[in-house]
Amino acid sequence: MLKFICAIAGFFFLGRNIFGAIIGFAIGSYLDYFNSSNKDSDGSKRNPHDDIFKHYQRQAAMQNNNFASMLIALSAAVLRADGSVIRAELDFVKSFFSQQFGPQFSVSHLQELKYYVNSGNIPLEKICYDIKLRTKLEVRIQLLHYLFGIAKADGNVSNVEIDVIKRIAQLLEVPLSDFESLKNMFYRDVNSDYKVLGIESTATDEEIKKAYRQMAIRYHPDKVATMGEEYQKGAHEKFQKIQEAYENIKKQRGMN
Repeated sequence: MLKFICAIAGFFFLGRNIFGAIIGFAIGSYLDYFNSSNKDSDGSKRNPHDDIFKHYQRQAAMQNNNFASMLIALSAAVLRADGSVIRAELDFVKSFFSQQFGPQFSVSHLQELKYYVNSGNIPLEKICYDIKLRTKLEVRIQLLHYLFGIAKADGNVSNVEIDVIKRIAQLLEVPLSDFESLKNMFYRDVNSDYKVLGIESTATDEEIKKAYRQMAIRYHPDKVATMGEEYQKGAHEKFQKIQEAYENIKKQRGMN
């Protein structure tokens, strides 16, 4: 439709000149094509988020690629959280992928990561909903641990990175207590050891012991025993931080 309107406008704008009509027709044809390329088959305006999610679904549907797709999409969300991709964080992701997927790790994984980083706003709601349907809570908790590892790779976990990871945690329906525990393994303050165990600094010695036992069971590496080698490594690191937090509190309080 625009090509005819532009052709008429060009004809009269250039003094009833046929060349003006031709130029206007060419411009209008381009605008018609641009508009149609941004609409779905039913004529409604296309949401770029839908294209990104469809891409995610295609990759996730590939054999043995579900978990890789999850990691790549969420990794990109954290990498671009503060507006720029920091080399140390990217190296952390590359190292993790290499250890996690072994010989299956390839340039295609990095190309996928680049696609999400450069794609604009990642549709986290849809992607996280898909991940939530596919995984157990223990796996989703370990995913958050990995994401905090990315944020900490440059030596500092920024507030904007915490906000992005917290949003992901909410979308994955990870309890706030688990999110706070994980956060305090990487973002430390004077009460972080207590927060790792999910308790307040005013807790009694018995409450501390009970909290430690519960967290030790909840975060035991066996919970994600079916995951890859590097994922298992992260689970052991998380479990060790729980033990370290408990030992620090015991030492501070002189507990037996």
